[in-house]
Amino acid sequence: MALAKLGAVVLDCPDPRALAGFYAEVLGGTVQGEGDWIDLEVPGGRALAFQAAPGHVPPKWPAPDASQQFHLDLTVEDLDAAEKGVLALGATPLDTEDRSRTWRVYADPAGHPFCLCAC
Repeated sequence: MALAKLGAVVLDCPDPRALAGFYAEVLGGTVQGEGDWIDLEVPGGRALAFQAAPGHVPPKWPAPDASQQFHLDLTVEDLDAAEKGVLALGATPLDTEDRSRTWRVYADPAGHPFCLCAC
């Protein structure tokens, strides 16, 4: 028997509204809230939440001496089309050179790693 249910995944960032807007463009959904806490209600899924963290330091990827803490795997139909889209929205490529793989790694505008996966 579970003790709890997953509510939301929360990302610390310097600008919650801007990062919620980035993920709304990538995943769809509705941005809600104001100030230091913004929610993104994703169609057919759980909410992503974004919390202001004035001293936010983006994780490093890859960094054998530091943890990336977590990352999001985002399933896509077409890696090339999705890559073009996230780059236009401000994502940064982290590990995208090996085009034979079914996944590529990027950082969102606040520096959190995420993968586009055609898995």
